[in-house]
Amino acid sequence: MELEMRLRKSYGPFRLDADFCVKGERIGIFGESGSGKSTLIGMLAGLVEPDDGTICLDGETLYSRSGGVHIPAERRRIAMVFQQPSLFPHLSVRNNLLYGYRRCSPQHRRVAFEPLVQVLKLEELLDRGVNNLSGGEQQRVAIGRAVLASPRLLIMDEPLSALDDDLKFQIIPYLTGVCGRFGIPFLFISHSLLEMRLMADTVLMFDKGLLVEQGSPDELARRRMGHSPSGYINLFRLGRPVGNNGLHTFAWGDRLLLISAAPKSEAGLYELSSRDIILFKQHPEAISARNLLRGRVVSTFESSGKTGVELACGDDRLIAEVVHEAAVELDIRTGVELFAAVKASSFRPLG
Repeated sequence: MELEMRLRKSYGPFRLDADFCVKGERIGIFGESGSGKSTLIGMLAGLVEPDDGTICLDGETLYSRSGGVHIPAERRRIAMVFQQPSLFPHLSVRNNLLYGYRRCSPQHRRVAFEPLVQVLKLEELLDRGVNNLSGGEQQRVAIGRAVLASPRLLIMDEPLSALDDDLKFQIIPYLTGVCGRFGIPFLFISHSLLEMRLMADTVLMFDKGLLVEQGSPDELARRRMGHSPSGYINLFRLGRPVGNNGLHTFAWGDRLLLISAAPKSEAGLYELSSRDIILFKQHPEAISARNLLRGRVVSTFESSGKTGVELACGDDRLIAEVVHEAAVELDIRTGVELFAAVKASSFRPLG
């Protein structure tokens, strides 16, 4: 997908001025509330008319004020998933799903009903009323309804914000899986950097109506490390654990991790803050932390007075955070070997 937007829109004192071209299948729109995210996607979907500018999607002009082009929303073939599922309460799960399918003209249909139902694991829910579904099940149905419309682009406007953490991290694999399975590019809108890192390959960051950064979600996370109360979040996708005296042992590359908290699913996703990692120049004689990982510094970066230290632990990477003075005292630089100590209780299960 290639999306070009050069637009202006004002609401009283607020002004959105978007000027960018982005390519990819998994694009994130990131920013705090009031940054202009919803206005931007409203104009792309055809729900909000810009004051001026152009919108081009895959070489087709959807809007051009100077050129007199304004393709209506229903002809843009852009589907949306919102914070709330907004399902039709009088229809069953099956008929909610088929609503999108039936509204797609036959020549554009490329997503079949049965494979979509299988990917979203909705087989046992088809004859239920939507009011008898959990929040996560309702959101899966909303995703399916949008995908069955065979859109050229799927916009997801904070689809996880109304869910608790357990449901949120259960839904993410469905979002990425269904779009990947059926080849549907998407724009994922959120104010959560963690969600961005799990969902997007490229992120556009907006602030007060302006595009202020564009790059990978990991680059954005590193630049914001010193500003974030949780620092940089290391993510670990771990397999099935083995119990070990009240702890859980996981294979991490060619190493083992000891973690207090049990995983929430068979393939556990854990987070670890860069601020929960203690670095040593030499192997400590004795420590209470259950994890001591040897690594080599492959890079360092600065963020708001803090130094991020990227360690290569075998084929895996770990980012720790220290104050600048500590980086100087430890002589932290590329190629130096360090030991990283992490408490077993510092890992937090996500899903």
